[in-house]
Parts: sequence; C-alpha cells; structure tokens
Amino acid sequence: MARMRGKRLKGRPLRRYALFIALAALFGVLLLQTSPRLRAMIDPARTVAADQLASSARPGLWDKITGRTARDERIRELEAEVRELTRYRQVAISMAARLEAYEDMLNIMGEPPVRGVTARITSETNGPFREAILVNAGAMHGVEEGAYAENEGGLVGRVVQLGERSSRVLLVTDFNSRVPVMGEASGMRAILFGDRDDLGTLTDLPEKGEFILGERVLTSGEGGIFPRGIVVGEVLKRGGEQRVDFSMTNARGGFVRLMPSMKIPKPEEFPVEADPDETETAASEDGETGAANPGAP
Repeated sequence: MARMRGKRLKGRPLRRYALFIALAALFGVLLLQTSPRLRAMIDPARTVAADQLASSARPGLWDKITGRTARDERIRELEAEVRELTRYRQVAISMAARLEAYEDMLNIMGEPPVRGVTARITSETNGPFREAILVNAGAMHGVEEGAYAENEGGLVGRVVQLGERSSRVLLVTDFNSRVPVMGEASGMRAILFGDRDDLGTLTDLPEKGEFILGERVLTSGEGGIFPRGIVVGEVLKRGGEQRVDFSMTNARGGFVRLMPSMKIPKPEEFPVEADPDETETAASEDGETGAANPGAP
C-alpha cells in the first residue's frame, strides 16, 4: 500500500507540470496571434513551411480528375504574387510620399486634372478604316475632338469622328494610325503604326541606336495629339525586325476611357493683361516722384 501511495504522489506533480506547460503554450499562441511584431517575424517562416508541405503532398487521382490540383496550384501562385505585390506597394507608397515632398520643395507645377468619360464599345466597324470601333459617348457626354481612348492595358486609339451620342475611335492597330512613341529605357523616338499581323511597326528611326528588347513603348507627346507617357506596348523581335506588341489587346472588357488631349495653349493666345488697380498705383507713384523732383528729366 505504501508503495502504491508513493507512486501516486510522484505522478501528481508531473500532471500538474504538464497542465502548467499546456497553459503556457496556449498563452504563447495567443501572444503570437495578437502581437504584430511577433507575427511579422514568424509569418515568413510559417508561409515557407506551409508552401513546402503543400508542394510535398502528392495529389490523388480524384483531385486530378476534378481539377482540384490545378486550382490549388493556381491559388498558391496567386498568393505568392499577392505577397510580392504587397512589398512593391509599400515601396511605391514610400516613393510617392518622397516625390511629393521633393515637388513641394522645388515648387514644381503639377499636371492639371484631367476628366474623362468611360464609354462602352458598341460595335466594331470597318468603314473608311480597317480597324475602328464605335463607342456610346459623344459631344453631349463631354467628349471633345482630338480625344484619345485608353483601357486598363494602355492606349487604344483616338477619336476621328465625333457625334452627339457616339464616337468613332481609330485603333492604334490600324495602318492609318500614326503614334509618336519613345522607349521607356532607351529613350529612342519613332513613329508607330499597325500592321496586318496585329503587331506594331516602327518607322522614322534614327540612324544610330535601337530599342531595347522587352522595354515598354510609351507615347512621346510630340505632335500634341497624345500626352506623353501612355503605355502603348512592348518591344519584341519578329522576323529579324523590332516590332511592338500592343498592350491594349491584353486588357479584357468592352469599355474604354475617352480622355481630352493635353494641349498646352501658346502664350500669344492668352496675352497677359495688367491689373487696373496695379496700373493706377504705378501711375500715382510716378506722379509723386515727378512732383518731388521737378528738375528731373
């Protein structure tokens, strides 16, 4: 009996310690869930471990048949992309704040606000052009002559015919379209027009230099039709020549944004008029000066 009592007494402290350890572990888990600093330190390791476990798990036959394996793989790719874009978002916010501070220090004039009209593509029409579209927005909706159209991919075209309730937009993929462009990295200038293979052709290139493969092509702003900096496409190699893959074709949806052309008026069109109050003040000061110095010429 004495031996049995001794064993029971020895087992009770171990149970108490195990209970305390479990409570401490639960308290530690709660701290990890509530403390942002600890979560920021542990989340990367936990994410890597989860990705490794998910990648090491072999999919079953039923998962392959139902397509669950492909969905899970796509979800993991999207999660990794979201994590990467989150980091870029923080960097972009920091750079935007820094740029705004620099502009305030240098007293730089910002771009004027531009108001556009979002229109639906009602139909595609050939008409006098090979590739053009009709949109359900016109002069009564605020669309102006010379407006350009863009979507989430990039530049779509420009308005060539304006009506009261609709507009015809000539696409940049048409042969009759001419867009002054420049390379984002190389700074090369050229004229871009469409071709039959849905790729852009670069002409009027300078004698020296060429575009960099893979760089983005932007509008240069020359000619005053398109503002500078709109994405047009990406440079690629096709048939030994440099061509442009239009970014507008990568966007989905049947909507375009009609934006007014950024035309800066010439100074002669808006002459500076003197303020009449300032003119009278200057004349009175000149009269007082002449009265004080009658001998002055």
